[in-house]
Amino acid sequence: MPEPLLRLSGLEPFVLTSDIPFVNVGERTNVTGSAKFRKLITNRDYATALDVARDQVENGAQIIDVNMDEGLIDSKQAMIDFLNLVAAEPDIARVPVMIDSSKWEVIEAGLKCVQGKPVVNSISLKEGEENFIHQASLCLAYGAAVVVMAFDEQGQADTFERKTEICARAYKVLTEKVGFPPEDIIFDPNVFAVATGIEEHDNYGVDFIEATKWIRENLPHCHVSGGVSNLSFSFRGNEPVREAMHAVFLYHAIKVGMDMGIVNAGQLAVYDQIDPELREACEDVVLNRTPANGGTPTENLLDIAGRYKGDKREAKKRDLTWREWPVEKRLEHALVNGITEFVDEDTEAARVAAEKPLDVIEGPLMAGMNVVGDLFGAGKMFLPQVVKSARVMKQAVAVLLPYMEAEKEGKRDSAGRVLMATVKGDVHDIGKNIVGVVLACNNYDIIDLGVMVPPQKILEEAKAHDVDIIGLSGLITPSLDEMVHLASELEREGFDMPLLIGGATTSKVHTAVKISPQYSKSQAIYVTDASRAVGVVSSLLNKTQRQDYIDNIRSEYAEVAERHERSERAKQRLPLAAARANAMNIDWTDYKATEPEFTGSKVIEGWDLAEIANYIDWTPFFQTWELKGVYPRILDDEKYGEAARGLFDDAQEMLKKIIAEKWFNPRAVIGFWPANRDGDDIRLFGDAARSEPLATLHTLRQQTSKRKDRPNLALADFVAPEGTPDWVGGFVVTAGPEEIAIAEDYERRGDDYGAIMVKALADRFAEAMAEMMHQKVRTEHWGYAKDESYDPQELIGEPYDGIRPAPGYPAQPDHTEKRTLFDLLDATTHTGVELTESMAMWPGSSVSGLYIGHPDAYYFGVAKVERDQVEDYAARKGMTVEEAERWLAPILNYRPGDMKAIAAE
Repeated sequence: MPEPLLRLSGLEPFVLTSDIPFVNVGERTNVTGSAKFRKLITNRDYATALDVARDQVENGAQIIDVNMDEGLIDSKQAMIDFLNLVAAEPDIARVPVMIDSSKWEVIEAGLKCVQGKPVVNSISLKEGEENFIHQASLCLAYGAAVVVMAFDEQGQADTFERKTEICARAYKVLTEKVGFPPEDIIFDPNVFAVATGIEEHDNYGVDFIEATKWIRENLPHCHVSGGVSNLSFSFRGNEPVREAMHAVFLYHAIKVGMDMGIVNAGQLAVYDQIDPELREACEDVVLNRTPANGGTPTENLLDIAGRYKGDKREAKKRDLTWREWPVEKRLEHALVNGITEFVDEDTEAARVAAEKPLDVIEGPLMAGMNVVGDLFGAGKMFLPQVVKSARVMKQAVAVLLPYMEAEKEGKRDSAGRVLMATVKGDVHDIGKNIVGVVLACNNYDIIDLGVMVPPQKILEEAKAHDVDIIGLSGLITPSLDEMVHLASELEREGFDMPLLIGGATTSKVHTAVKISPQYSKSQAIYVTDASRAVGVVSSLLNKTQRQDYIDNIRSEYAEVAERHERSERAKQRLPLAAARANAMNIDWTDYKATEPEFTGSKVIEGWDLAEIANYIDWTPFFQTWELKGVYPRILDDEKYGEAARGLFDDAQEMLKKIIAEKWFNPRAVIGFWPANRDGDDIRLFGDAARSEPLATLHTLRQQTSKRKDRPNLALADFVAPEGTPDWVGGFVVTAGPEEIAIAEDYERRGDDYGAIMVKALADRFAEAMAEMMHQKVRTEHWGYAKDESYDPQELIGEPYDGIRPAPGYPAQPDHTEKRTLFDLLDATTHTGVELTESMAMWPGSSVSGLYIGHPDAYYFGVAKVERDQVEDYAARKGMTVEEAERWLAPILNYRPGDMKAIAAE
């Protein structure tokens, strides 16, 4: 069963998930709420009226509320005419419509015109249950969600008790008598004006907030909305006060469950940015509490309201006082805050005042970037903010470049030249790109060779550009051997510049034990993350510090290597025969595996980017940007919170574009095959009788000595032995190659921030697809957990039965097993995903793996293996021992013959 979520659509789908805390329903296309819109409709100026709707969408309205209820207007015809015109405007029609009227005939006319799945606003019990059921049944037949007003035969609900009583009654009627999906019910418990001077009105805000909390806790899956502008009716003409009241009201109502509201999306104050005195006065009114200085809340707000009267343009002007600063300080402010809006004119002003264009770069721009560097180094700025600063810097340099070329000026003096590359066979470069941006911000020239760069090209380009440092990046384990090989090649060719090592699979231990010994003429140095890169490079290129720094690194790495060797010697490992004797002992006697709905491979089409986005695990996204913490708590983190919130907002903005403009074209293929365990291997068959051998999946077994009752695992242990029918599945999913061209377009425009962001989001889409696909496998395609009902965010904790282990990861560290999986699925043909010579998947935003369905299956790491298993594994796979050692190099617990020769192979 699909998760009970409110699903609406215009030209594009809109799904209200827990990731969307509040839905803005644009109110300006409502003749009762906007004098301007009423006048346009009365004058039949529909072209300008469409502009009002367009502005609402552009300002963030996720739904537009259309109301034509006015005495001098033919409401039914106006609704038909306007909605038909909206249908021809894709930039408006992409969002769902709320058909708003007190007349049923107008609502029904709108339902016959509107595209997608709309919302009806509203129906109620005011004319009794029979009419309520009739209208609700028609809404259900038209496929519309409904707003239900807290209104019954006795009138409109104004107190907490009346609001909850009516909503509970309506919910029961809708769900039990009409069969209305509860997720399509939106209650409006009535927002009434406060601060009117009438004492009975003072608690209206509190009643709404408390009723909202009760509704969300007691009426499952439904939603709460309200006409927010009603609240501030007493302060008509004082927009700053009205906006502050709305922001305060929403702040408290959203916290208890209000997830939708009719608001002017373009005029909503930010709660934290409201003047503290005004905010407190508004809170006293909304929450009906006694002001600190005595008096009534209404009197207190009236006393100060006059000081805030004025239009929003004046408020914006006050926010731009930095525009009055000297141009040097304006550029610094723009760089620190990542503001691109004024950088062209400020750069031009600085150029006119300077003797030479180059002076602007070496003067105010570098001074500003030095401030950025200092703040970053002090932990007061974080990577996303620094990359935004780099975008401002590039935009400014782009303004100056034509003048510099016209004067044929040389480049400014740089702090040093760094060559960077993702090694041969590896396609991942987000981390490398971030490091490059951070170094460029600190005046280092970056030569970025991109991905899958062969060793010879790295050496040639290093010579050609006379670089000071080489930086290598890699994500997959075969990249580790490439780095070892490159270090030995640098040694052989007589290079003496430092070698920086970074990437997800790299480590200080691997650098110290495997890479550093191959490069004695200089030093290989592991760089943990981008925030350390500047300090490392600075020390290496400082003539007075360099040798001491390298000597300290060598001494440290010698200790690391020695500790590692002692540690490995201390660990007891079992011979392969003993490890197999301690395999996991599953009782297969009464086990009956569910048969999948098909065998062989199947292409999965019809991917909805918006639906995939619901499955995104955001924690790794923040880790990509070196912000440490778990989402959503990181947004309130004392150290990282501000940067995380800014980054998340930018990600959401790009995410909307990705979905709306269909930037990615997701592709997927899955498959299932009859399977049985054969020792440490999994045999796959081409027929149900298991008489046609199809392929073999090879697995590795843990050889670490275990505590009592702890098995030495191999993935094969979770598959039934011969005689007990079982199945194994596989998958390849990808967000698609489109991210590459989009990222390159951002880079051409000097926007590294956008380029890195789109790659990071493409990665998240691929992982989300894998999670979403696995859920569909469990509940539909394999169907062994048809009743599973976890929401997307619950899946992050992996509470379900079954696993999806991937070749190249800890449970099966051999990347070459991907070849078998890709052949079985014909993955390249069906998805476009290719394997590089190092078994990396291209495009990088791709995920592959197996499906194992036994409820006792769990993830583990093989850890180190001994020579006897490597020899046995090579024989089973039909490869030489040397080949097996190459692919298993990171997990070998012994030194193979000649590492250089193996790496060179």
